[in-house]
Amino acid sequence: MDIRIQSLKFDADQKLINYIEKKLSKLPKFYDEVSKVEVVLSLLPDYENKKVKVMVDVPGNQIVVERHSDKFEKAVLECVDVLKDLLVKAKEKRKEP
Repeated sequence: MDIRIQSLKFDADQKLINYIEKKLSKLPKFYDEVSKVEVVLSLLPDYENKKVKVMVDVPGNQIVVERHSDKFEKAVLECVDVLKDLLVKAKEKRKEP
């Protein structure tokens, strides 16, 4: 699985990158055909100004989840929680005849 992390208008530190990779590396447990994951980190002008957008490529589909929070780690965790459910649904849907 290929993980790409892009930070817009700022440089993400290695600690944040490692955290994101660790959390996302668990996704194939829910759908083993995950081929690529793209993460876009950006800063917004409002209070909860950390935005995380995660795009997961699975056969025949792309699952996109976006979350805003006051911390990137919190937004990543929320994205991963939602993605787990979506990947299980996508896997079950694919197995149906």
